[in-house]
Amino acid sequence: MLGDNNYGDGSPESYRERFEEPYKPLLDAGVKFYAARGNHDVGAQWEYPLFNMGGERYYTFERKAGVLPPVGGERVQFFALDSVNLDKGQLSWFDRQLSESNAEWKIVFFHHPIYSSGRYAMSSAARRSTLEQALIEHQVDVVFSGHEHVYERMAPQRGVMYFVVGAAGAVRVDDLRPSSYQAKGYDRDLSFMLIEIAGDALYFRALNRLGEVVDSGAIVKTRSSP
Repeated sequence: MLGDNNYGDGSPESYRERFEEPYKPLLDAGVKFYAARGNHDVGAQWEYPLFNMGGERYYTFERKAGVLPPVGGERVQFFALDSVNLDKGQLSWFDRQLSESNAEWKIVFFHHPIYSSGRYAMSSAARRSTLEQALIEHQVDVVFSGHEHVYERMAPQRGVMYFVVGAAGAVRVDDLRPSSYQAKGYDRDLSFMLIEIAGDALYFRALNRLGEVVDSGAIVKTRSSP
């Protein structure tokens, strides 16, 4: 969950009406949601247990890719950041966690994009100067962000893939503009994204409200020979 997860007043009723009731079938099936804080999220959202943030504004967790973990599959480590308040303590934690990680896949997610061709392109460039070097230095594979109410995939930027996936609840038609780093953009309808990691490949598919595929592809890791 890429932020702006609950536009309500932060009360228990707002979580029930906006999250627990609409997603009840998934919650009942045991699907876990992992949230990043957005600028419209009111209160200490990290303390809401169903967002699995562990009481922290920023956190990390691991999963196994593959159909028979832990027998097979790649280790995937996720890093959730609070881009609303990128203080020094968080940035130091992020750098330390990345440097200590030996996961095969490193995936980072936070609310405000650092690459965008939408209305927040200028502010995204400002955050880029804060976060990009750590992403490159520690060989992060993929970054997912929201905030812009569009779908956008960037061309790889110094080895890192960036996606903006912010049009699940609202869309801003004609917000996207051409840019030097845009590989694919979609701002015509609501959309969401699916990813699956299998070995050295991450497969992605973006679909609109009608189930039409608006973008798809794979990110394949290259391994160095021993």
